[in-house]
Amino acid sequence: MPIGSVTRGTTGTNRLRRVDRWIAQHPAFLAQSEPLVVDLGFGASATTPLELHSRLARHRPATSVVGIEIDPARVAVARLSERAGVSFRLGGFEVPLDGGRGATVIRAFNVLRQYDEAVVVEQWRRMTRRLAPGGILVEGTCDEIGRVSSWVEVTPAGPVSLTISLRLTDLVAPSIVAERLPKVLIHRNVTGEGVHRLMGDLDRHWQRNAPLSTYGPRQRWIATVRGLVADGWPVLGTAARWRLGELTVAWTAVAPLGFGWGD
Repeated sequence: MPIGSVTRGTTGTNRLRRVDRWIAQHPAFLAQSEPLVVDLGFGASATTPLELHSRLARHRPATSVVGIEIDPARVAVARLSERAGVSFRLGGFEVPLDGGRGATVIRAFNVLRQYDEAVVVEQWRRMTRRLAPGGILVEGTCDEIGRVSSWVEVTPAGPVSLTISLRLTDLVAPSIVAERLPKVLIHRNVTGEGVHRLMGDLDRHWQRNAPLSTYGPRQRWIATVRGLVADGWPVLGTAARWRLGELTVAWTAVAPLGFGWGD
């Protein structure tokens, strides 16, 4: 039986463009000539798996995307949109794939946010068992139109990083992402937690670099991230990613107090 519960199924065109762009440049994806990518919990329409395939196939034409949903009615509707490289099936966190093949990437977006925080690690561990060697789980959430997004990269050895991605135009404060943090972090934006300190430092540097708005929000954001680096934050990636409104930090800097991966 599929593992999990039926979610609201909210979806929309271009809603997941930010995380799709990040996956398309990830070494785990680019290392494969024929990547198998799972869109877990694609929702009430086939939109996000079809978009994911279109974006990834530009980089690896032999990419296959499998959309997995726990609601049989949604799967039936989505199958009407199947095409070369995109298929759909019934399932949940157990991630059923033909022949026991492992996934290069599992993207699970706006799914676990509807569960209790206590079950997050259990489901992370369950999903990462369905990865091919070197594969990754990308689990996160975003707002309804995809302008505010965040996700955790997870491997079978545990979480690696937290990424936030924001539309910089008209951005008032980076901490707006606090409302769209992954489930494992959204209730940890309180004094004493690493993610709370990150939100505060982001806003502080964003305000400090307000004069750079004359040159555009991108320059202001790059200066903000450089400020975090100067403060000692373990920022990953290069300015090429920062220019997109992204920030990735090592998981160790934001892991909730008492967080454990287990054996």
